[in-house]
Amino acid sequence: MNNLLWITAIAAALVTAPNKRPDITKASITNPVKSKWIKLFDGKTTNGWKTYAKDSIGSAWKVQDGILYLDAKAKKEQKLGGGDIIHEKSFGNFHLKLEWKISKNGNSGIIFWAQNDPAKYKAVWHTGPEMQVLDNGGHPDAKIRKHRAGDLYDLVEGPDTAVKPVGEWNKTEIIAKDGTLELKLNGVTTVKTSYGDEIWYSLIGNSKFKTMPAFGRTFTGHIALQDHGDDVWFRNIQIREL
Repeated sequence: MNNLLWITAIAAALVTAPNKRPDITKASITNPVKSKWIKLFDGKTTNGWKTYAKDSIGSAWKVQDGILYLDAKAKKEQKLGGGDIIHEKSFGNFHLKLEWKISKNGNSGIIFWAQNDPAKYKAVWHTGPEMQVLDNGGHPDAKIRKHRAGDLYDLVEGPDTAVKPVGEWNKTEIIAKDGTLELKLNGVTTVKTSYGDEIWYSLIGNSKFKTMPAFGRTFTGHIALQDHGDDVWFRNIQIREL
């Protein structure tokens, strides 16, 4: 009789005992660890940046008051003192944030997924897509669809109402993750498109980049800032991997 009671008690305990799982499993699902924001520009130096195809950054790219800017008057020509600059780190899925302002009638750009291989590619824009930086109120490109501020340059057109006037800061975001690309300008989504699929390659095939076999084909690469011959200012450049 005592043995029967003991066995019954054990069986009851097994039935009523909670089926617990390790807390770490639940935490890893409901609270995934997010990567930290990385400053691509420390606000004080040009560390991490260099002119494309050079060992250092051109002297026309300067830092003052937490701003990285191109002093167009300080260069002798496009690549002597100036030139597009590229960051040393590369990214695939990412969320980039920065602020920019452009000079009157100015033109520049933010290039991503650029391949850092000067022996194969003459310029960063031969491989990396560009978010346009432009004075929509004065530069002739503002009259061309897909060439205005906030556009995915020569690929996808966005609204032209999001950009702020010359002399004012524009907040920009570029988000690329698992085949979806989104561009934001001052909180407005200017472009949202897929990449790496038939739609993406059709966009390239109908653009000025159709003769560049490596353009938009690799979805891991570097961030670059364009020297288009005009004064341009950047600040608060930060990124995190997704």
